[in-house]
Amino acid sequence: MKEGYELIYERPKSLIKVHNHYCPGCTHGVVHKLLAEVIDELGIENETIGVAPVGCAVLAYDYIDVDWQEAAHGRAQALATGIKRMHPDKYVFTYQGDGDLAAIGTAETVHAANRGENILVVFINNAIYGMTGGQMAPTTLEGQKTSTSPYGRVIDDMGAPVKIADMLALLPKTYYITRQTVADVKGVRAAKKALKKAFEYQKAGKGYCLVEFVANCPSNWKMTPIQSFEWTKENMFPYYPLGDVKTPEE
Repeated sequence: MKEGYELIYERPKSLIKVHNHYCPGCTHGVVHKLLAEVIDELGIENETIGVAPVGCAVLAYDYIDVDWQEAAHGRAQALATGIKRMHPDKYVFTYQGDGDLAAIGTAETVHAANRGENILVVFINNAIYGMTGGQMAPTTLEGQKTSTSPYGRVIDDMGAPVKIADMLALLPKTYYITRQTVADVKGVRAAKKALKKAFEYQKAGKGYCLVEFVANCPSNWKMTPIQSFEWTKENMFPYYPLGDVKTPEE
């Protein structure tokens, strides 16, 4: 840094310097950066274990410099449960999309939450299957077109979009459930605070925490990045409202 200049921002030390493989406009990279920043600020990079998913973020371990385990499709929270119980002094988190967490991994999600496992679940909800070609997900909105719902999701035939955060908040042993976004600067700041709070709750042994990110998928939505952010705000936020769903005060 040049003399006379004040450093106000630098790349998180826990964020590995590699080329980003995500599609242009995808917010996985932003969430990765926030996780790395929080890990750095808490000084827990040597005490953190992540569990990678099956889905677009299957290579999450390439980006954040902590110990990782790769889980079979949908089984991330079952694996995280075993890791945390064997290493209760470690910070353990899963990173999962809606197909991984809310479809094939529904049982693992519900039961880990119901047991109150002391882990953090980072949930990326972009209302579609991203990696496998844009099929309808449990979180796909009513009327939303996908490769397997070309005329839009019809609730009478396909059921309503699942609100995972609201569902898990009803379980007595979940501790902190919140829904955030990184679609704008305000959202990024709030999301970082939520992640940090969740890690701090884990350190205190409080139990199951989930931070949901209402996200976009420009490629499978067939939109530009800017259009996808606008669509997220106009359509996703009304059905998946941002903010804390369950806090310790409740």
